[in-house]
Amino acid sequence: MTEHFKAGTALGEQTLSLLWERTRRQGDMPGFAKAISAILGAMRGEDDDQFSMTETVLTDPVLTQKVLRLANSGMYSAFGQHVSTVTKAVLVLGTEAIGHLALGLKLIEELSELRPDSAHAHIEMEKAVLAGLVARELAGSVQSMHAEEAVVCSMLHTLGRMMVTFYMPEAWTRLQQAAGPGREDAAAPQLLGITLPEIGRAAALRWGLPKNLVAGMRSVEPVEPGTPVSHGDWIAAISTLARRCADSLWHDNEEGAAEVLRVTEIYAPMLGLDLERAAQAIAQARAAAVEDLSIAPLSKPAERRARELARTRQRAAGNKILQAGLAEMREMVDSASPGQMVSIALETVYKGLDFSRAVAFVRNRREGRYAARMCFGESLKEHLPLMAFEDNYQPNVFHAALGSDRVIFIENARDPKFAAKLPQWWKSTLAEARSFVILPLSANGHPAGFLYGDWDETLPPVELAQTEFTLLNDLRALVMRAVERRHAFETVASRAA
Repeated sequence: MTEHFKAGTALGEQTLSLLWERTRRQGDMPGFAKAISAILGAMRGEDDDQFSMTETVLTDPVLTQKVLRLANSGMYSAFGQHVSTVTKAVLVLGTEAIGHLALGLKLIEELSELRPDSAHAHIEMEKAVLAGLVARELAGSVQSMHAEEAVVCSMLHTLGRMMVTFYMPEAWTRLQQAAGPGREDAAAPQLLGITLPEIGRAAALRWGLPKNLVAGMRSVEPVEPGTPVSHGDWIAAISTLARRCADSLWHDNEEGAAEVLRVTEIYAPMLGLDLERAAQAIAQARAAAVEDLSIAPLSKPAERRARELARTRQRAAGNKILQAGLAEMREMVDSASPGQMVSIALETVYKGLDFSRAVAFVRNRREGRYAARMCFGESLKEHLPLMAFEDNYQPNVFHAALGSDRVIFIENARDPKFAAKLPQWWKSTLAEARSFVILPLSANGHPAGFLYGDWDETLPPVELAQTEFTLLNDLRALVMRAVERRHAFETVASRAA
């Protein structure tokens, strides 16, 4: 049976009534209620015939990998045993640990993707995500088997603030006007008749959260060194620390960094934290937050938007170059030689995709080999004679591209797992490349050569969109029309002779 929270004042009850009315009207806050009800339903239904925790986990590939990784961690893997199935992982971890893991993962995913209309709500949700990241790293630094429980409690620590900013933005404005930004908690009892943590607890009880998670949402002050700490107090304390660290980290300033160090030092004895390891754990959480968050100052949103805008403009300009080159090739496809078409195509992709280097390879059937014939890029001509290889099949990416007759994009040529697919001639001449593209040129099903282009480390990481792939395929089709026209002319000429 779901427990209900009763406010201590009539005004507090009015605040909760308004909050529940708005949740009914607007729908439960994305990220929390939906994920919580699904995961808690799974945890409670483990013994039911209609439920299988294994099936629940397997429906989510990311969760599956995290469950197996946790089951094989040093904290759970006894005597070096290897857990390769989710079924066994459920037995090793237990449904509660898996439920907490799933809940924390879902909450972070949902809140990271959510873009609420209220900027205040967005800030509170990002701080909750950051608190969860800090809690996971801190608990991991002491090899706690309850890290996932700490993650969930840390994210729920500011649930009251999230509920008010999301559903009652006008009340949040009054709180800030009365006490100032960052001091909203102080004004809540008078203006709302209830504290913000109490609102969070009321929501948690309304959703039917387990008592251990509700207890973990409370704020705990450090105790004297040597004082026994219960499991519940440890969870609440590490959640309190994670929440306070997140609030300071989010601003990404010197004052915040100093506050993180201060609160970590005062909670460390109670939590059994080594200060150096704790600092490393918080730094790891911060690094993850840079990628996961979108408006936090530490994620450098202005710089990220500027980079994205620059990429968008560059891509748009590059596509115009590809389209202009294609227009020229269409005009001369019926009169130009294959060599001329290859030259135009190579120059077009070199400029349009902003390659570091671009090379055209031609197949010599009589000699049974491919060889580089023309190139663009600094210091490349001296290596041209070395860029040649036999046309008999070898298990590498170039023969695979020629055999499949489709554009191949290699995003990370530096991946050690990919090294075996790179031929020696490439390693000795083009190994500075981070990413590259192969455009096979085939006539009547027979490879005639290919165009190659790459990007080195001086350029930002590259992602090709479907638009680029379409333009590249149109370009190589025009080259092959010229090649096939030449072949047809040579065939007619040989018959006439």
